[in-house]
Amino acid sequence: MKGQQKKYFISGVIFSALAIGYFIYQGMFSPAKAPAQLEYLPGGHNFSVVTTAMAGQVEPTKKPADSRAVVFDFSGETVGAQPKTFVPAVGNWIIGTDNGNTVLVVDGRKWRRGVASAGLADKARALYGQRYAEFLDNVTAYAYYPFAVATGMDNFTNGEIKVRFKAIAGRIDQGAGILFDLKPNGDYYALRANPLENNLVLWRYRHGTRSSVSWVRNVVTPSRKWHTLRLVVQGNLVKGYVNTKQYLSYRLPAPVSGKVGLWTKADSVVYFDDYQITPH
Repeated sequence: MKGQQKKYFISGVIFSALAIGYFIYQGMFSPAKAPAQLEYLPGGHNFSVVTTAMAGQVEPTKKPADSRAVVFDFSGETVGAQPKTFVPAVGNWIIGTDNGNTVLVVDGRKWRRGVASAGLADKARALYGQRYAEFLDNVTAYAYYPFAVATGMDNFTNGEIKVRFKAIAGRIDQGAGILFDLKPNGDYYALRANPLENNLVLWRYRHGTRSSVSWVRNVVTPSRKWHTLRLVVQGNLVKGYVNTKQYLSYRLPAPVSGKVGLWTKADSVVYFDDYQITPH
C-alpha cells in the first residue's frame, strides 16, 4: 500500500511540474494579444488593414545632402495599409503613426509560426521574376522571422544602411534588424539589436537555418525609445553601429551582393523610420 501511495505521490509531483512548466511557457513564449485599439493607428477610426498591390509604388525620398542616398521616410504612405516602399515577405507589416509621424510598423502580436505574409507569391514574383518559386519555398520554411524587402535596390554591394527603430512590445523578442545580402533562394544576413537582451548580433540564414556570426553584449537599447542602427559594408567587411557607436566588425566569407530590407523576430512590435541606403 505504501509503495502504491508513493507511486501516486511521484506521479502527482511530475504532473504538477509539467503543469507549472506549461503555464510558464504560455506566459513567456506565447504571442501577446493585440489590444482593441492599436497604438499606432489614430483613435476614433475603424481601420482594417489594406493589402497594397505591387503596382503604383511610392517613390523613396532622395536625400539632398548626398545624391547617392535614398531615404524611405514613409511620409507618402497610407496609414492603415501595407507599405508600398517595402515588400512584406513574412509577418504583419503596416503603416502607422507615432506622435503624428508616419512610420512602418511590424506587429507580431497576431503572429503565427510558419505563416508568411498574404499574397507572398505575387510579391515574390515581383521581386525575383521567374526565380520566385525558389525564393517562396525557402521563405515559408523559416517564417518564424518576419522581414520586408526594400523596393528599388536590386543589388546592394558596398556602402551603408541605417534606420531608426523603436521597440514597443514583444514577449518572445523585440528584435529590430537590417536585412542584407538577400539572395533569390532566400538566404540572407541580418544585423539586429534587441532591447530585451541588450545585445547586437549578426545572424546568417542559409537554407532555412539560422546561425550567429558575431555576438556583442551590453548594447543597451531601452524599449519605447528611438535608436539608430547602422550597417557599413566594404566588400566582405561588415561593421555594426548603434546610436553612432561602433560595436561590431566582421569579415564574411564572400562579398555582399543582394537585396536589402528590415528584419525582426516572432511577436516583436517595432516602429521603423528613416531607412536610408547610401551605396558607395
